[in-house]
Amino acid sequence: MKPIIVIPARLASTRLPNKPLADIGGAPMIVQVWRRAMEADLGPVCVAAGDREIVEAVKAAGGEAVATDPDHPSGSDRIFEALTRLDPDGAHDVVINLQGDLPTINPQTLRAVARPLENPSVDISTLAAEIVREEEKTNPNVTKAVVSIAPGEQIGRALYFTRATAPTGEGPIWHHIGIYGYRRAALERFVSLPPSPLEKRERLEQLRALEDGMTIGVAIVDEVPAGVDTPEDLELARQELHEKGK
Repeated sequence: MKPIIVIPARLASTRLPNKPLADIGGAPMIVQVWRRAMEADLGPVCVAAGDREIVEAVKAAGGEAVATDPDHPSGSDRIFEALTRLDPDGAHDVVINLQGDLPTINPQTLRAVARPLENPSVDISTLAAEIVREEEKTNPNVTKAVVSIAPGEQIGRALYFTRATAPTGEGPIWHHIGIYGYRRAALERFVSLPPSPLEKRERLEQLRALEDGMTIGVAIVDEVPAGVDTPEDLELARQELHEKGK
């Protein structure tokens, strides 16, 4: 595999305006995310930006960024445009979609998303962690991955994603982590598809791939990366990176 990491980002945010440019440890948040991606050492890293200010911030920090159509409906569409411009000859056969609001992500967690793609039958890869807090099992804001996985294994196959509590019975319930690895052909296929019925019902984009018959491999990790959506989240991220000296 020859992966490339692409981080989609845009300024539009209702809960935390201009959050990609929010200062964390003396650098914009999007730069901190770019740094964590570089630390993962999976391949080159680029920010796919919907706004010129993000491009300028990343380039000022020494990173690579490209301006993309600000009206893309999803991050997947944004990274596909960036990929076709960055790598028109197809040198990179895997693209990893890293959310632009994960400034404290552990690079090892990011590396794990590539592991399911070692199986040639897997089209798309993603991550999940076991839910340990009881209230999260019934929280519709926590997306659950229904994963076929043998006991003791660390990689399984996604059968479904839902906001409901699933599956029932004994055994772990998996918190889906929205970081994806796409084979290049799978990403091109995915963005060409219209939103699917279950995708619209659950408001979960990844169901489009399952409904079209694509295989999604899931790597199990130990923790859920903390996203930044609110001012409180931002303060926690600042504190964590300060403690780590970053």
